[in-house]
Amino acid sequence: MSALSDVARIAQVSKATASRALSGNGYVSAETRDRVVAAAATIGYVVSSNASSLVTGRTRNVGVVIPHINRWYFGDVLEGIESALIAAGYDLTLYRLSSDAAERRRVFEYFLVRKRVDAVIAVGIELTLHEVGLLGGLAKPIVGIGGPIQGIPTLSIDDVAAAALVTEHLISLGHTSIMHFGGDQQSEMDFRVHSQRLAGFRQAMDAAGLASGDDTFRATELSMPGGYELALSVLADPRTRPTAIVAGSDEVAIGTIVAARQLGIHVPAQLSVVGIDGHELAPMFGLTTLAQDPGAQGASAVEQVMAELDGEGAAVRAWTPYPVRLEVRSSTTAPLTA
Repeated sequence: MSALSDVARIAQVSKATASRALSGNGYVSAETRDRVVAAAATIGYVVSSNASSLVTGRTRNVGVVIPHINRWYFGDVLEGIESALIAAGYDLTLYRLSSDAAERRRVFEYFLVRKRVDAVIAVGIELTLHEVGLLGGLAKPIVGIGGPIQGIPTLSIDDVAAAALVTEHLISLGHTSIMHFGGDQQSEMDFRVHSQRLAGFRQAMDAAGLASGDDTFRATELSMPGGYELALSVLADPRTRPTAIVAGSDEVAIGTIVAARQLGIHVPAQLSVVGIDGHELAPMFGLTTLAQDPGAQGASAVEQVMAELDGEGAAVRAWTPYPVRLEVRSSTTAPLTA
């Protein structure tokens, strides 16, 4: 590996200046930094992360704790985090939590506490007070994504308000026979996403004076196959078929649209369907949805972490609702009877 002295010689600066330019520790003019970076690239010089951390006190590494990496929402959040960290010159160490309690304890009591990271981002994990205390002992920035966590700054959409809004959209079109295809209440995700979205649906229905009892809700796995199988069973009988469906996720909504097409039900003339999430496939299926932009949430979490690391003030230790937008497409219209 080429030495720092070679970089300094090519850039015509001192070794100390070359070190500051490459490590980001200390002031160097933009012109000089560009010259040093170009010189390092020319000879393939790479700054030692271990040496740099000894000087700056930073590892330039952020730990990310996440329950899933193969589901759309979590994958998009992770992609947003990774892109933002790369742009900031940071590495990412990923810890995937399973349902195993012992494994979860090892992550929080050993890996995150003893490993060298500059900050921690928890995605979709409802941390316990004990876990918050362990992370707080790191005295380093911690940000959560997914819902309120006492004692640390978090951001997420308001799931109750989100479900209420898409339900109100259908009501505004004239629908009165509406069902909610949502997550199983007995297998809740962290932050009670399933029950929060059901509560939002019922809130909007009650406000409009419409029926919102048990017969307006059906539980399924929040996936395309889950939505597909449920829709086949519910929509097959025209006597009990609703005119509109509020899906607990875009994947359930897409599965519902596919099932409706298979049953010969025209969307939206005979059945309106709305989702929540802003899935990348939503435009392909003409799905009306409430987009929450998971990738941008990941980038926002990194922005909070970086601001705190750069000494721009500690983050507000509270939950911040993330903005959403209603994207109206061709899957919703007024019912035929309206």
